Amino acid sequence: MNRSFRIVLIKPSHYDDEGYVIRWLRSSIPSNTLACLYTIAEEVKTSGRLGPEVDLAIDVYDEINQRIPVQKIIRQLTADNVSGVICFAGVQSNQYPRAIDLARPFRAAGLPVMIGGFHVSGCLSMLKTVPEDLTSAMDEGITLVAGEVEVRFGDLLEDALHGRLKPLYNFLDDLPSLEGQPMPILPVEAVSRNVGRVTTFDAGRGCPFECSFCTIINVQGRKSRWRTADDVEAIIRENYKRGLNCYFITDDDFARNRNWEAILDRIILLRERDKIRVSLLIQVDTACHRLPRFIEKAAQAGCKKVFIGLESVNRETLKETGKKQNNVEEYRAMLQAWRKVHAVTYAGYIIGFPNDTYESVMRDVEVLKQELPLDLVEFFVLTPLPGSEDHQILVNEGAWLDPDMNKYDSEHPCTTHSKMSHEEWMRAYRDAWKSFYTFEHIETIFRRRMADGEKKVGKMISQMIWFRGSMFVEGVHPLQAGIFRRKHRSERRSSFPKEGRLVFAWRRAREIGSSLFGMAALYWKLYRLSKKVERDPSSKTYRDRALTPPAGKSLSLKVLPTVSVGATSSETDIQKVPSQSS
Repeated sequence: MNRSFRIVLIKPSHYDDEGYVIRWLRSSIPSNTLACLYTIAEEVKTSGRLGPEVDLAIDVYDEINQRIPVQKIIRQLTADNVSGVICFAGVQSNQYPRAIDLARPFRAAGLPVMIGGFHVSGCLSMLKTVPEDLTSAMDEGITLVAGEVEVRFGDLLEDALHGRLKPLYNFLDDLPSLEGQPMPILPVEAVSRNVGRVTTFDAGRGCPFECSFCTIINVQGRKSRWRTADDVEAIIRENYKRGLNCYFITDDDFARNRNWEAILDRIILLRERDKIRVSLLIQVDTACHRLPRFIEKAAQAGCKKVFIGLESVNRETLKETGKKQNNVEEYRAMLQAWRKVHAVTYAGYIIGFPNDTYESVMRDVEVLKQELPLDLVEFFVLTPLPGSEDHQILVNEGAWLDPDMNKYDSEHPCTTHSKMSHEEWMRAYRDAWKSFYTFEHIETIFRRRMADGEKKVGKMISQMIWFRGSMFVEGVHPLQAGIFRRKHRSERRSSFPKEGRLVFAWRRAREIGSSLFGMAALYWKLYRLSKKVERDPSSKTYRDRALTPPAGKSLSLKVLPTVSVGATSSETDIQKVPSQSS
């Protein structure tokens, strides 16, 4: 008699500052780990290695856009002649508390649970002793998995099937080759819950650089491992059959993927010869423009957006944190090269390096606005993430680290700063967003787009709504944002009181009304601003310092006066969600 074995793959979200799970009707960032595990599980199913009498079923849940039906899953896996395993995939440090909270009812029902991802892998790769939050999870019967499981997942599933899961599996010293590995593919219904039906694939893993705040180099290694052009073609063709063509390539630095040119050439061939539409978002370093043909081929392959890790405009800061590959003098030339191919440029900027002060941060923001032709900037709080050298050093020194992993989301200070108090650090973070996304500067960004030869700037409206609206209307970082926030009264962290039905209903009504009104007002303001710029003949000949080609090969960033965001900022233009304290 056949028996059913269910693999339940869950990507957990994390809690907001009020203790509620962050979840949306439509989310922005798909999970590549979830996609990888799904196809690896499918391969195990096809191979039949669990035995001819085992019917294997695979369920996929991404909590950022789905509510996890805990009781339904328990009923399914405890039914007659059914067994299974719950796998929490790609769990980052800020998602770890939520993963543990979700795991507990499954463990109480006697179900096997595995947790993998960067938090587990990062801790085990860099720390001399296993931290208490990992040991307590194992004490509760949760299995922890460190490293990548492309060639190990079948073994893990066999152990789960036969009830012999170990407390810990550590594969960090056995990183697999990616050539010929299963394609990262998600079911269409899962991708459809992402804005724009964006899906993912990793063309490679690993990074050769030595940034002290980075976890990639210590978890995925510093040696480039990559998929072949044939692998990437297979991914694109399979998704094309299912009506999917928008991709986020999750390589931490695609420009350092040693196979980048062969991959881009193959995508270009698919676009031009086979008329397969492809749109790409990639992540690169600030030296990518030095690679002959890289930017041009990326554009030909369908790269519409590019994320660049600037991190800082302070040369000494970059040197001290190991980001020696960032040459500040070349920032403008690099960004102008991307603008020539009409790519939207995103930049990551970190606040809280040792020499940062409130005044220096605000000065840096003015450099970003006036000196560099950036379309969008994402600000982050420097966070000692488990798995990074920064975290390792602080642990070894016995420095204070916030014990709440939920705060390790690059939006909250998690340790002390030598020159800023916690409050001043957060003020610098918030005011950086306010300063960059004033309507005055948004108008400048629109004018730069027109000067680059674009007939309209309408496509930038949605980007500005996403970034300004996320921070100032929804109150979340754009990387955690989505369309229409969903909350459930029962899904509040146990350290917060559960609200009464009427109190919760009134709070949600106010939040939804404020969000809808704020987003509508923001759209109308941006729409009028875009029309003003488009109708102004001088927009086509607009020039400023950021659009001026640097003299020679270097750029000398001028020192700007300290800027403070206070009563003179555009705070009156910012719509905020009402206080969520009951």
